Amino acid sequence: MKVVLDKLTKRFPNRNKKIKTEVTAVDNFCFEIPDGTLVGLLGPSGCGKSTTLNLISGLEKPTEGRVFFGDTDVTDMAPEDRGVGLVFQNYALYPHLTVQQNIMFPLQNFRGERKLTKEVMLEKTLEAAKLVQIDGLMERKPNELSGGQQQRVAIARALVKAPKVLLLDEPLSNLDARLRLQTREEIRRIQRETKVTTIFVTHDQEEAMSISDLIVVMKDGRVHQIGKPQEVYDDPANLFVAKFLGTPPINVFKGRVKKHMIYIGDNAILKAEKAEDGEVYVGIRPEGFIPDEKGELEVSLKGLEVMGRDTTIVSDHKDCENVEIRSIVSAETRIDTAAGSIRFKVKPAKTHIFDAESGERIYY
Repeated sequence: MKVVLDKLTKRFPNRNKKIKTEVTAVDNFCFEIPDGTLVGLLGPSGCGKSTTLNLISGLEKPTEGRVFFGDTDVTDMAPEDRGVGLVFQNYALYPHLTVQQNIMFPLQNFRGERKLTKEVMLEKTLEAAKLVQIDGLMERKPNELSGGQQQRVAIARALVKAPKVLLLDEPLSNLDARLRLQTREEIRRIQRETKVTTIFVTHDQEEAMSISDLIVVMKDGRVHQIGKPQEVYDDPANLFVAKFLGTPPINVFKGRVKKHMIYIGDNAILKAEKAEDGEVYVGIRPEGFIPDEKGELEVSLKGLEVMGRDTTIVSDHKDCENVEIRSIVSAETRIDTAAGSIRFKVKPAKTHIFDAESGERIYY
């Protein structure tokens, strides 16, 4: 089921009653989510991603704009009639019910033509439990389960009614690091098996990039970029997107373009045939540095972090906005740690420049 968001806008009254202007949580969101894809809504806290999810589910009504499931306008439709499955951050399981009863609960609320026999409900419940691999825990209650198992129950409960759209609101934030990794892989496996259109809200860019077909990067209610995860990482639309994606983060320098050359301090690091002269921000990904005695960029060497398969060179530069410059190189690269400085060549594909005022990407 494709989902179409047409100029979707949501404004809330300002909590400060003395201020009459409204707060815009989602601002003119336009996007068509293809059928059967997993889309990650990504952004910092307060960017509007959970509000967008609530607008899709029907828990919130838009101030402006429309929501379509396929060709059907569902904007004014009640949440229970939209055919959505919701999984929340806190699982929201009934503590007095068993796993089986929790999963079956949505089916027991079907009425009229949709009403099912107990045998059919049990069959569908078992199918959903097997899908998330908890069919051996059916008689347990939530307090007898681990956090990861509880999350699987919540996912099974959302899937048991065969939703047209599955909505996940930060479903992994309550899990420890190992369980988060395991559960996000499970979410991807389940989505591929069911082929249900899934929208996944998270502030964790690693989660979004690892399992999403498409990511939507948001800030202050606005969409800043939509695309395949690797494409957005490699080709950020602006400085915010470039800084938000990537671990370690992109290294950002104050720089300038002069006579078709990109400068950081006094170092001319790359040609910029298409860029006009002016002040810019220069962003270099950690993997964009090549140690070279004749390299154009000289920085002060602070130390090394050997991680096994690669090494992180830690350095600084007076024009770098980051606390430290972090450059990732092969562990086989030999670095003279006694030296006070190190020189780098930079990879053009991993180096981006942005307008110093607007932050918009400049293609050079």
